[in-house]
This record gives sequence, structure tokens and C-alpha cells, in this order.
Amino acid sequence: MAAMKVIYWSQSGNTQAMANAVAEGIKEAGKEAEAVFVTEANINDIKDDTAVALGCPAMGAEVLEEADMEPFVTSFESIAAGKNVALFGSYGWGDGEWMRDWTERMIGAGANVLNGEGLICQEAPDDEMIEECKNLGKQLAAAV
Repeated sequence: MAAMKVIYWSQSGNTQAMANAVAEGIKEAGKEAEAVFVTEANINDIKDDTAVALGCPAMGAEVLEEADMEPFVTSFESIAAGKNVALFGSYGWGDGEWMRDWTERMIGAGANVLNGEGLICQEAPDDEMIEECKNLGKQLAAAV
């Protein structure tokens, strides 16, 4: 089995830390995992995968990062049906609207979003949030 992909976008490093913890959780569950910055990801590499993790912080007026992550997510929608998807990201303001919108998009595209919602963290993830991210990775690994 190929490594499970944890595809993310991060500016400050907060979502990257979350991505690395999700990947670590997948590995702790006995599967291979690879955290990949979205500009290095290829939609064709995950089209046959049954599970994937996607991470992006809230940007602007609580939206996904528009130059790289949004186009990737739009492409992903066409292959999301039937996949188990773990969503995660950090934010500095607002109330998590970007994640609720993203979750609705993925469910609308036919994906099974783990826990029915994304995992969000305000600012930098603390030790407790890192553990939650690892647990999300373990859940994703168990879903395949």
C-alpha cells in the first residue's frame, strides 16, 4: 500500500505542525504516511486512495487559501465520492466558518468526513491539540 497522503497548505507553520501530527498518528497506527505541501501534491496520486487528510488554515474572510489549496480542493471534489477524508486547520479569528463550509463541500461531493467535522485549532497547536491531530491520523488509518 502506498503512503497515505496528508495534503496541506500553511503560511505560519501552525497547519503544517497539525499535518505532521496527523501523519505521525497514521504511522503510529501502523500505516505509511506522507505529509505533502499542496503545491507538491498531484490529484492523480490520490484518485484511487480510499482515505486522505486535507489541511488548510482560515484565510481572509474565513475561506481556504485561494491560490493553491482552493484549486486543489475543487479538483478533489470530482474524486471525493466514497473516500474517507480527515479535515483540519488553524485559525486566528472568526468561529470556524471556513471549516464548516469545507466540511459541507466534502460531504456534498460524497466524501465521508471523519467525525462529521474538521478539526480546528486557534493559532499554534499546543500539546493537547497535537494529540488530537495524532488521534485523527489514527482514525483515518483505521478507516482503510
